[in-house]
Amino acid sequence: MHSLITSLVVSAAEDEEGGTSNFLVPNATFFVELAAFAIMFWILAKYVIPPINKAMTARQDAIRQEFAEAEEAKKQANEAEAQFKAQIADARKEAARIREEAHEQGKQIVEEAKAQALVEQQKVKDQAQAQIQAERQQALTSLRAEVGTLATSLAGRIVGEALEDDERSGRVVDRFLADLESLETSEQARNGAPS
Repeated sequence: MHSLITSLVVSAAEDEEGGTSNFLVPNATFFVELAAFAIMFWILAKYVIPPINKAMTARQDAIRQEFAEAEEAKKQANEAEAQFKAQIADARKEAARIREEAHEQGKQIVEEAKAQALVEQQKVKDQAQAQIQAERQQALTSLRAEVGTLATSLAGRIVGEALEDDERSGRVVDRFLADLESLETSEQARNGAPS
């Protein structure tokens, strides 16, 4: 290369002496411009281009980092969404289970209330039966005394003599009440009602 430049310089010098100029052969201005370009290129390559390259590399690294962070954030968001959906599904299952338990407890409470109501009903019925039986017995006792007195006085009027004898009057009353009870029993048997 050095020899090429030397030959060009020599031929340029000969042409100047000869008076003809060749546009392909560089002149002195060309060399000054070439030297200025080389100095400028060296300054740019040494002091301007490395910081620009460094800044561009840093910018590319930052962009890559941002993309990586965005991908990571997207991945985390997808995982969080999946967890959220799983939690919602679990919550729905739990709510369904709680509703079912409440429904079963409601049924059980209703059944217990029915059973308790039946027990209370039976108690009331038994108490009423006992009270009716006691009142019936009391009424029978009262009726026996009154019927006995009435039957004795009526029988005395019919017979025409006084039945003042307590033993005799007792027998008449007992016979009358036995007839009355047998009549009541036969009527109940005909109607199908228990005594």
